[in-house]
Amino acid sequence: MIETERLILRPWRDADADEFVRVTNTEAVMAHLGGVDDPARLAASCGRQQAMQAEHGHCFWIVERKADGALLGFCGLKIGNVGPIDGEIEIGWRLREDAWGQGYAREGAEASLAWAWANLPVDRVMAITVPANTASWGLMTRLGMTRRPDLDFGHPSFEPGHPLHAHITYGIERPA
Repeated sequence: MIETERLILRPWRDADADEFVRVTNTEAVMAHLGGVDDPARLAASCGRQQAMQAEHGHCFWIVERKADGALLGFCGLKIGNVGPIDGEIEIGWRLREDAWGQGYAREGAEASLAWAWANLPVDRVMAITVPANTASWGLMTRLGMTRRPDLDFGHPSFEPGHPLHAHITYGIERPA
């Protein structure tokens, strides 16, 4: 478990699946991720995150607001499995719409990066998004990540020409 001033980042519990789907499976939240997803498929991500946590000691952790215990979404680290970040540590986040613009994603991402540097023997952490997701790549920039156009790629989940096919890549090197 990671605690910040306002957040708790923690492993997933079985009971998180339904609430995660309820608060994040919306048109706004899923706009750059392929749209509203099948609730059962999205709920299955709970088991995948639990398996990642058990195997690797990290995952895209649940983000809980300390003030009221509200599940805000996820933020954390996983082993990338697509394109040029396959096998690299990937940082990612997805927060419910009413949590946007309050600094929660940055707070969780900074804590996740600090955890990575303290606990993982890696030289860099990577992130991906689509060019249209300016909020996401803007956060990557604010975190000190650098755009890596040499690692941009076409995401295999989307056909060429689809608005979500082109993905951009950012990375941050371990601090000296």
